[in-house]
Amino acid sequence: MSIKHLDKIVSLCKRKGFVFPNSEIYGGLKASYDYGPLGVELKKAISEKWWKAMTNNSNIVGFDSSIMVHPDVWEASGHIANFNDPLTDNKDSKKRYRIDDLLSQQKSKVIDALCEILSIENKNDNNTLDKISHTLLQESDKYNNALESAGVIDPFSGNIGKWTPATQFNLMFQTNSGPSEKSGKSIYLRPETAQGIYINYLLVQNSMRLKVPFGIAQIGKAFRNEIIARNFIFRTREFEQMEMQYFVHPSEDESSMEHWKDKRISAMNRVIKNKGFSTIDYLDEYDSVCSSKAKNKMEYKLERKHEKNNMPTIRRNFPE
Repeated sequence: MSIKHLDKIVSLCKRKGFVFPNSEIYGGLKASYDYGPLGVELKKAISEKWWKAMTNNSNIVGFDSSIMVHPDVWEASGHIANFNDPLTDNKDSKKRYRIDDLLSQQKSKVIDALCEILSIENKNDNNTLDKISHTLLQESDKYNNALESAGVIDPFSGNIGKWTPATQFNLMFQTNSGPSEKSGKSIYLRPETAQGIYINYLLVQNSMRLKVPFGIAQIGKAFRNEIIARNFIFRTREFEQMEMQYFVHPSEDESSMEHWKDKRISAMNRVIKNKGFSTIDYLDEYDSVCSSKAKNKMEYKLERKHEKNNMPTIRRNFPE
């Protein structure tokens, strides 16, 4: 979607009472929005429709976990160590970029030059950009001038930037619990709602006497300190997630994924068709999930983190 068209949507949403810029009378807070009278009704209607579609199934129950959990949860899941993005700053324009996002806006000759400098095979796909980003981060001392040497252009200025070495930027919001910062414990606002389900799924299963397969549905706030938050409400630092975690026997994971993918696409198509639009055959996000699953890029492992309470924690191995 072009910036011109997006600006029209933003203006319309404000005039009609759907979405307002947050703290506008004080200059606004970037990437934060408030839902107006019509916006909150629309959001509520969507949530209720999704909730009924999930919990009307006999083997799916609802859940509402806390926004703040013990910090060990995020350490065991891999979020503290791995839930981050490589970033770089242009010393000239003072602009900050997520490296993979910056690279996606470069010409092919720039990517070719970077691959040659870093000794990476260029497969002309997103995996190549991810590999470049992580190589620049992991060997920042060795390749501190690689971006500039390859002629990476700053999208803001249109000139080759004077780029800083790649640094790690954790996407979780950190705060402190306790009477003071010194005596308190560092905790995080959850970047996703899934972990709240994972650390409680045995309690839910036992209390509701559920048998595999079963699902746990949840609607709640999540927070991510995005390096660059943009595109109106499509990418914000505070957002609401609607998700259902479905627990199956390992031998049925592929068929269950296909079942739920087809079910959700069919539900979306019913809505789209009623509005007079063309239906869809696939969703990029679902395809990427299936692709990652097939290639074992994302893996979940149960760990007996708290043996006394027999409470499992999910470890997430993020893609390299």
